[in-house]
Amino acid sequence: MKMKVTASAAGVWLATALLSLGQVYAQTAPSAEELLRRVDENEIFATIQYEGDMIIEYQNRRYVKTMRAWARGNTDSFIEFVNPEDYGTKYLKKGARLYVYSPDTEEVMLISGHMLKESMMGSDLSYEDTIENEKLSARYTPVLSGSGVFNGRDAWILDLTAKKKTESYPKQKLWIDKENSDLLHYEMYALSGAKLKEFTLIRAQIIEGRRFPVEYEMRDLLRKGGKTTFIMKNAVLDRPIPDSVFSQRNLER
Repeated sequence: MKMKVTASAAGVWLATALLSLGQVYAQTAPSAEELLRRVDENEIFATIQYEGDMIIEYQNRRYVKTMRAWARGNTDSFIEFVNPEDYGTKYLKKGARLYVYSPDTEEVMLISGHMLKESMMGSDLSYEDTIENEKLSARYTPVLSGSGVFNGRDAWILDLTAKKKTESYPKQKLWIDKENSDLLHYEMYALSGAKLKEFTLIRAQIIEGRRFPVEYEMRDLLRKGGKTTFIMKNAVLDRPIPDSVFSQRNLER
């Protein structure tokens, strides 16, 4: 005997199935706050020391900048360039102030205000991008907008809205690896909704028990046709760094 399924019965079945799927999704999807916390745990450090290469490709030219860097929390950082073209150029961040020492002029200049938004050494990163180390969860309110695939990896997608009007990027969109919580990709937006920059993870490495991004690509979409690849080597996390590293004397010597 053939069973007949009425339209109303089919509708009830479909609604039940969708409700069940929704319950499964709710049970398996972490909260937006939890996902952002995982990203912070991987990427925020007490201190860091590393050697790095910044490969800048722009207008059919390629430049390689080599550096040594030290940073402590969100207050102190020191970068020294050692490639021949920029040898001796140094940056020191103390609190909200950023200083640069030029070996050509043997002078120290304070970078502040709108200058912080300018390109660092001709790269796709601004001065602000390079010195920020505050937790995203302290700066943004997250919403889980769904899931997708990025570069072959299953990912949760978060939409972030800045808590303060002073943020350089009022909105961000994040793709977070479902398996290991790597920040695979993120996009930074202006308040108008215009996309300003893109970050794409190339490689993460386990350092001190966490997955830390050691190679990534940044694109400033206002600089068409360019990109900057940042490669971090010999990174050491959460080890004490002497106060003398973050001193004016170290900047000028």
